[in-house]
Amino acid sequence: MAKRILVPLDRSDLAETIVPLVADLARGASASVRLLHVEPVPENVVSKEGRLVAYADQEMERLEAEGLNHLKGVAARLSVPAECVVRFGDDADEILREAESYGADLVAVTTAGKSGLKRLVMGSVAEQVFRRARVPVLLYHPGWVPD
Repeated sequence: MAKRILVPLDRSDLAETIVPLVADLARGASASVRLLHVEPVPENVVSKEGRLVAYADQEMERLEAEGLNHLKGVAARLSVPAECVVRFGDDADEILREAESYGADLVAVTTAGKSGLKRLVMGSVAEQVFRRARVPVLLYHPGWVPD
């Protein structure tokens, strides 16, 4: 039974459909949960006129604060203790890195279940994590969701 569950979330309603399932798993196994949000590494923010609005480090602080605020709201719905972290970089790489550093024994991720050309063009973070993870990955597909 999983004792350390990593849950990557992208702030979409679809991704958060896994939250009740993770809550049940964590309660049943007395597991700890870490919610993760990954953002691309920010660059300096420049206005339309070409003026510097925010430096990359300021943008990183803003994105981290927004991400943590959102994750804390999700954590409140878990009804089990959860840590919240925001990382910067490539989604799949950061999820795998966080799974290792956290010592996760399960990564629980929602998948949209796209297939065909759409998946070929866009790729799938869930699929990359599933193929590359050193621990079990729970892929949750909540059912058909219109585009």
